[in-house]
Amino acid sequence: MRAFILFLLCIVAIHSQLQSQIAVEQAFPKLTFNRPVDIQHPADGSGRLFVVEQDGVIRTFRDSTSTTAASVFLDIRARVAAAGNEMGLLGLAFHPDYRNNGFFFVNYTATSPLRTVVSRFRVSSADPNVADTSSEEVLLTFNQPYENHNGGQIAFGPDGFLYIATGDGGSGGDPQRNGQNRSTLLGKILRIDVNGQTVDKKYRIPADNPFVNNTQGFREEIYAWGLRNPWRFSFDPATGVLWAGDVGQSKWEEIDIIEKGKNYGWNIMEGNHCYSPATGCDTTDLVRPIAEYTRSAGYSVTGGAVYHGARRPELVGAYIYADYGSGRIWGLRVEAGGAVTNTELLSSGLNISTFGTDTRGEMMMGTFNNGKIYRFVASPTSTDRAALLPASVRLEQGYPHPASVSRHAELTIRFSLSNPGTVRLAVEDVLGREVTVLVQGGLSAGSHAYALPLAEIVPGTYYSTLWTDGVKVARPFVIER
Repeated sequence: MRAFILFLLCIVAIHSQLQSQIAVEQAFPKLTFNRPVDIQHPADGSGRLFVVEQDGVIRTFRDSTSTTAASVFLDIRARVAAAGNEMGLLGLAFHPDYRNNGFFFVNYTATSPLRTVVSRFRVSSADPNVADTSSEEVLLTFNQPYENHNGGQIAFGPDGFLYIATGDGGSGGDPQRNGQNRSTLLGKILRIDVNGQTVDKKYRIPADNPFVNNTQGFREEIYAWGLRNPWRFSFDPATGVLWAGDVGQSKWEEIDIIEKGKNYGWNIMEGNHCYSPATGCDTTDLVRPIAEYTRSAGYSVTGGAVYHGARRPELVGAYIYADYGSGRIWGLRVEAGGAVTNTELLSSGLNISTFGTDTRGEMMMGTFNNGKIYRFVASPTSTDRAALLPASVRLEQGYPHPASVSRHAELTIRFSLSNPGTVRLAVEDVLGREVTVLVQGGLSAGSHAYALPLAEIVPGTYYSTLWTDGVKVARPFVIER
């Protein structure tokens, strides 16, 4: 992984033809949110999206451009401290088995003392669109010395463990040197197992975490360290690679590929450059960013995700990220041989606070300046599979999602027909090549489910495709190792 050639990103408009073609549009024109910081869906086949608002509310709605209202799923404003610009309810992660256990996890800041809280809630047994606010079980807390640099992203990795991003504790320059202190949880990516607990913890430490059973007093929850304020990380569902955007101090914003047990340099370095001391710093064993940019291009990176949507085929496999201040959006690729190329896709004029994906795997972007959710405008040469969905047909997300060839025997694909008809349900790879046909022939109206055996499936991204009424509809899904 570290064979990557480091790329100094001076940020100029390159690939101008591509840049001129890329644009964004409102995904849900009739919805507006208050400071959206996370966009998630539980992959439970319900066709719902969930948007986290920084003040302590999670809203849910039907994933459709025509949706007119979003209801309150969780309201914990009374528990959340959101007075500071970087405080609040900052992260949401649905348990991989949410469909059966109803568990979801949140990350928020609280006061008395000022601290980060990672806790688990359960959905209401009476209403799937409402959480049980009395079900909170606090798993992990740690004090925050200042109001800024709280990180806040949480997500389940391909290994089933919960990953947690933490900032360095705030102020400026990391005055407590938390980034390099492995005895604190600040300035880190943490990894915990929420499917069990120990005598003194509401979770377990994964057996292969870097500092398990250490004798130096290092926190065993640490997965990687040396981070300033990782604002949004994500796993590439096709490869399992963990990407993060780390907000810089005064000169450099950076993109990192996070690996277990690695030190990403803060506050010895800011990006590729010495910070403390300003010259001659010891860079031994420090991992350099995969890309960086200067304040001439923006001032606060928003980490994104690797694109696997259908609206912009030319972006598939590129890591898409943005700058909150300038509104610029880039696509970054690691080419064969390790070279890194970076293309500015557009200058959006938006304060992009977060990235996510909809129930079809299409990339979403949340903004602060108008509270809207955006997506890429479909390429004129691509097929917008979502737009082709006829009213009489509903094709659901494959379940479980993502599925693993090592943990799951099959992936279930469900769809429903309002009227009887002839259908063809198949699986295609990202190049449109047919992998297998699950059913072909006449079916009655109602719900149908078919199983895709995983034993012979190569891990990667695929589409479940359904032909009916002369129209082809599809949804992407991911198969992991």
